[in-house]
Amino acid sequence: MVLGLVLLPAACGPPPGSIHATGIRAQLVAIPVAVPVNPDPRVGPIFIEGDTLHICTGSVVHSSRGDLIMTAAHCLAKGFTATFVPGFANVAASSNVWTIDAVYLDPLWVAFKDPRVDYAFARVSRPGGGLIEAQVGSALSLGRAPAPGTEVGLIGYAAGIRGKPVGCENSTGITDGYPSFSCAGLVVGTSGSPWIRGSTVTGVTGGLQGGGCTPTVSYSAPFNQRTAALLARAEAGGRSQVPPFAFLGGC
Repeated sequence: MVLGLVLLPAACGPPPGSIHATGIRAQLVAIPVAVPVNPDPRVGPIFIEGDTLHICTGSVVHSSRGDLIMTAAHCLAKGFTATFVPGFANVAASSNVWTIDAVYLDPLWVAFKDPRVDYAFARVSRPGGGLIEAQVGSALSLGRAPAPGTEVGLIGYAAGIRGKPVGCENSTGITDGYPSFSCAGLVVGTSGSPWIRGSTVTGVTGGLQGGGCTPTVSYSAPFNQRTAALLARAEAGGRSQVPPFAFLGGC
């Protein structure tokens, strides 16, 4: 299975101070700003071609076999191999580098790159054997799209060499049927970042506009019964897909 890179501006929330006028008065509305956070052992960057460059974010998702991660579908494309490093912080031990072996995509993504299904599950392995879920000690359970006003946390990695994660917390909104998340500072590379509530992943940055066209609002494809069915197919070891090649740009 070959995979690829999409460097998109994964957008997030209005800038740290947005002015909203009401009549002749203006109110300053504070917007959260992403800040450096401690690595989460369940979350890590996705690297391409065995290189030192990471271009997206993924997370370990609970499965019956214990060998699956989740990211945005637009982070994977044919023509490139890819690896995943959970809990990454500047450097990676060889024993913590997991190769993406198989990719599971919704048929609507394969055929049309439909942003409503911009999510993917991938099976991973490493030369030393073992299962990624056992290594990290826990995994995120798949949830459904958050209702507006749901508090979630988002953690991801800016694209680049080395680096540590950034995180942000806020309540969700909804735009044209896509969950939205306002936060400044979630930049290129945070596509695929999990939206976490407790121990549940309720979204991954992507979907509408490939994740967002402004630097302050991120989106996710809505998780629903199609998402659960795709996870079940990945758990069962069904046929995987070669992702379509596209440097997706929704803006």
